[in-house]
Parts: sequence; structure tokens; C-alpha cells
Amino acid sequence: MHSPLQTRQPEQRCRPMTSTVSEIEEVIPDEDSDRTTLLNGEPLRRRVSGKLPVDEGPRRIFRQQSFGRDIGHAAAETYLITGLSFKLLRYLGVGYRWMTKLLALTCYAMLLMPGFLRVAYSYFFSKQIRRSIVYGDQPRNRLDLYLPSNNDGLKPVVVFVTGGAWIIGYKAWGSLLGMQLAERDIIVACLDYRNFPQGTISDMVTDASQGISFVCNHISAFGGDPNRIYLMGQSAGAHIAACALLEQATKESKGESISWRVSQIKAYFGLSGGYNLYNLVDHFHNRGLYRSIFLSIMEGEESFKKFSPEVRLKDPIVGKAASLLPPIILFHGSSDYSIPCDESKTFTDALQAVGAKAELVLYSGKTHTDLFLQDPLRGGKDELFDDIVSVIHAEDNDALTKDSLAPPRKRLVPELLLKLAREVSPF
Repeated sequence: MHSPLQTRQPEQRCRPMTSTVSEIEEVIPDEDSDRTTLLNGEPLRRRVSGKLPVDEGPRRIFRQQSFGRDIGHAAAETYLITGLSFKLLRYLGVGYRWMTKLLALTCYAMLLMPGFLRVAYSYFFSKQIRRSIVYGDQPRNRLDLYLPSNNDGLKPVVVFVTGGAWIIGYKAWGSLLGMQLAERDIIVACLDYRNFPQGTISDMVTDASQGISFVCNHISAFGGDPNRIYLMGQSAGAHIAACALLEQATKESKGESISWRVSQIKAYFGLSGGYNLYNLVDHFHNRGLYRSIFLSIMEGEESFKKFSPEVRLKDPIVGKAASLLPPIILFHGSSDYSIPCDESKTFTDALQAVGAKAELVLYSGKTHTDLFLQDPLRGGKDELFDDIVSVIHAEDNDALTKDSLAPPRKRLVPELLLKLAREVSPF
């Protein structure tokens, strides 16, 4: 990137708080590690009353049970997603555009399968990944944590909201990014959230905000630095994260009760996002996300203003709250046809017009999936990845030195398959 933003220090330090569950609990740390012991992807806890023993006997039992619990959780999520898929089909009906997209998506996934299988293996078996940590009380209020193998000191943190057209988003979609950032000593928290038709846009924004709050208040228990938290979203996730960030700034400016502060976020990274629903509804309809479905997801056209960050900035109250926003960097490919790069251009202009610190980074010739999938699977040098890491490590000279000496990333998919996948991509 031409010139990394100098992110500002938080105005107020983020302190770990108690869990959002009704009973007050405390996390039991490993005796030989500064990390947190996890059971089925969740922190192993005991109540303050001390009734649960913490000797090695119960620990061994819990470890033996963890695999069975993982299988049970996977089965429950499979059942949930299958049910939602059938419900979604009733909304979609039988249409030429989406049937064509589905076929293209199948071909695309098959071509990239060698890389997906390798990532999936690491996702399920890596000791550095803590899966399905519960952050709220809704069915999909879970997150995955990607932890560096190096335990020295507190690590910077990226809260990542995955994309998926507000319909097929899932926390595991961020696994490749999470693993690669963890190799650079950065903790990544990939949030899951309710998708349509299980929820609508207001539910998604609420879930994302609650996940961000959990990370801000609890990440120190996992070795994260609560004063170096970055928010990132991709595609639909960029839209959801931007809505959550702007809504939080508005609440904060009004003096409303909040569980996390915008000043706790050092910077926001928006990757290939859309920020003005008025401009996107017809575009998506022509690409197979029919207007009727899009209106259902966004709670009707009357809600477009509320969930269009670019438009909301024109409201004097929201525009004033924009002064609270962290530095914002929007990344977009110039050949993105799923969400045109003009979305990031006009949002950058709107942010700058109200005094927010915003920067646009365009990647010439890159498509919607080049930046997030094909380039990372290709291995070697990745311009987007390097730009993100350079901002996160901008104030850490030792980390920058390590980055400069890091070996090239491994190729996960042959070049021929990557080129074919690019040609058939439905995105």
C-alpha cells in the first residue's frame, strides 16, 4: 500500500469483563501455559463457588469427552444449516439465474477443492484453532479463534466478519485468512452470525456487534491485546461490520448504554463491500439475488437508509458521530462485478466529507474472489495480505522485521485450476 495509515491510540483502554451469561464464571488457565483451556471450543470454566474441582482428574475426563462433543456440535450445525437451506429454496423458487449461479458455484468449488481440503484439515485438527466459542445466546452466536504458536506477549487481534451474500455466510469461510494471519503473530476471531432466512439484516448487525463486544472484553484471556483490536469484513460481512461500527458510534455519541467503545477499534478494514443498498438492489437482481429476496433480507426498502452506511452519514446526528470512527481502509478489486468498486469509492468520499479518516486501496484487475480466495491459495506474495499486516504491525518494529524475513506462503492450488476457477466463478 502506498502509505499505511497511522492508527490512533484508543481513548479508553479495554478491560476484560465478566461473561454475558447469567452466572458469573471464571476461566481456568492451563497450569503450564498462558493460554486458556477449552472444552468443545469453549473456555473451560468453573463457578465462583468453587464446586467444580480443578485437579487433573476432571481435566482428563473433559479431554476424553471433547471429541464426542465436537461431533455432536457438528451434527447439530449440519442439521441447522440443512434446514435453513430447504427454507431458503422456498424463497428462491426455480429461476434461471440462480440455478446457473449454483452450477457455476459447484464447478468453482470443485476446481479449488485441493486447497479447500488442506485448509479444512487444518481447521479441524490444528491445535492453534479454538472452534465455536459461544459469544451470545442466539443459535449461531459462535466464533473461531486462530492463535499464533508464539506465546510471547499479548498479540494484536483481528475481528473478522465473513461474507456470503447475507445468506450463506459461515465463520469457517475465514479459516484461510485466520491461519495466515496467525502465522504473523496476529490473533483472528472469525464471527458467525444469523443468515437469512434465519434472521434479517438487523439480526446480523446485532450479532456482529455482540461478537465484537465479546472479543473486546474477553480476548486477553486468550493472549490478545485488548488495546490492539482491528475490525474487518469481507463482501456482505464488510457491509454488516460497517453498519455495526456506525451504529455503535451513533449510540456512543448519544450517551446510550454500550458494551464496547468505538475507540477500542484501532482500524476498520472493508474488503469488497457494498455500503449503499439503493445502488445495489437492481444490480443484485440482475446477478441472481432477486429483488424480492433482497428486500426480505434488508427488511424492506424503508430500511435501506438505516442499513446503508454511506447514506446514513448524511444524517447530521450520524455525521457528527463519524468523528468517533477509527481510521477506515477500504480494499476493492477494480474488476469486481459482484459488488462494483464504486461502492468503496463513494463510501470513502462520504466518510471524508464528514471528517472521518478514510482511505481507498484499489487493486487493478482483481475480481471479487481474487483478493480473498485465489490469491491466498496461490501462495507467494499477496499484496492485500501484506497491506493489512503492514497496518497492524505499523507501530511494532520487531514485527515488521519478522514480516520482512517471513518465507513465501505455500501454494495450495495449481495455477491451471486457479485460472479455470476464475473463469467459472459466479461471483
